[in-house]
Amino acid sequence: MFPDLPSGVVALRLAVALGIGLLVGLERERRKDESPDVSAAGIRTFALVALLGGLSAMLPGIVVFAVAAAFVGGLAAVSYARSAQRDPGLTSEVALLTAFLLGGLALRDPALAAGIAVIVTALLAARGALHRFVRRVLTERELHDGLVLAAAALVILPLTPDRGFGPYDAFNPRTVWRLVVLVLAISALGYIAIRALGARAGLPLAGFAGGFVSSTATIGSLAARARSTPASRDEAAAGAVLSTVATIVQLGVVLGVMNVATLRVLALPLAAAALVALGYGASLAFGTARVRRRPPGPHDDEGSGGRAFDLRAALVFAAMVSVILLLTALLTARIGTGGLLLAAGFAGFADAHAAATSAASLVSAGRIEAPWGGYAVLIGLTTNTVSKIVVAVVAGTRRFALATVPGLALVTAAAWMGWFLARP
Repeated sequence: MFPDLPSGVVALRLAVALGIGLLVGLERERRKDESPDVSAAGIRTFALVALLGGLSAMLPGIVVFAVAAAFVGGLAAVSYARSAQRDPGLTSEVALLTAFLLGGLALRDPALAAGIAVIVTALLAARGALHRFVRRVLTERELHDGLVLAAAALVILPLTPDRGFGPYDAFNPRTVWRLVVLVLAISALGYIAIRALGARAGLPLAGFAGGFVSSTATIGSLAARARSTPASRDEAAAGAVLSTVATIVQLGVVLGVMNVATLRVLALPLAAAALVALGYGASLAFGTARVRRRPPGPHDDEGSGGRAFDLRAALVFAAMVSVILLLTALLTARIGTGGLLLAAGFAGFADAHAAATSAASLVSAGRIEAPWGGYAVLIGLTTNTVSKIVVAVVAGTRRFALATVPGLALVTAAAWMGWFLARP
């Protein structure tokens, strides 16, 4: 089957097949020590089966390999029939057949086969952790959200048309739905961060993670916390400013997906804004020498049994982006780049990412140059900061606003300073 390969190369690939069997078999042998009734196959059986897969793949024709695969499958079936009463699981039997197939794959692509073998072994070794996660940690609602995200990314996204529709071809279903998947994924990551950090991680970390869902909503929630618990004002203000780091990270991801040229133009402004937000937030969080144990508050239970994301909010966001794309295209066609800047400014009051999406889409379509797109993104970021300042002042106390508003203003100023420094 491999007449062009030197004998030394074939021998090396057979050694990879043998190593695959030893690797998977090692984990199964350890499992046998924990429970002798789990499986009759141990390290030697797995090594021989993987080597058999490699040898049968080396011989000419597919018949030999098919017969060997049927033989191994028969052995696995017999093993399961003998142990089904004691252990109804099929893991070892499926692993045995997998080792055979990986041994055959090692003759064609040894690197791929070895990589898959490592993943298979890690999956087998993580049995206890996976069972605990599914049974004790993962809630039914979280499982539902994970399935929704998987369907949105793996089923709906590939089926959406990738071309423009409507006036000026401003609406691209693939682009808009990709943004929906991106929002859902980032929200899920923020939710996972909150779950992993736990209730006692503190308001600054909770604010940062919550910013991946909505920085403006997070600032409103922290402002309410500062009003109800004045002693946590500094930590709540730190979380409010750190939530803008999530906004900047999201902007970078959105621009990277939509148009890399616009991201390059904004690399320095976004980096400067993120550094200032991190520095200001850290100074608020750790600037006080008092170390105290806070009573449980609104954020302490966030992420426990909650939702990984809000699908309705993501769809509303996508609809808003579609309208903004159409409005931006119309204004740009009628009054040029001034229309883009005007639309970006109005969009930013609601969401900075919507302004960034519309600007990056126009750059990708070749209707404007990347510097004008970056300028529009910064205008949207500025008007979005105005919205956050209003929320901080209205929802929080005077002291919370005095601690938060300067940080938000400095973050925006740093972005504009980075913009002017980056211009030739």
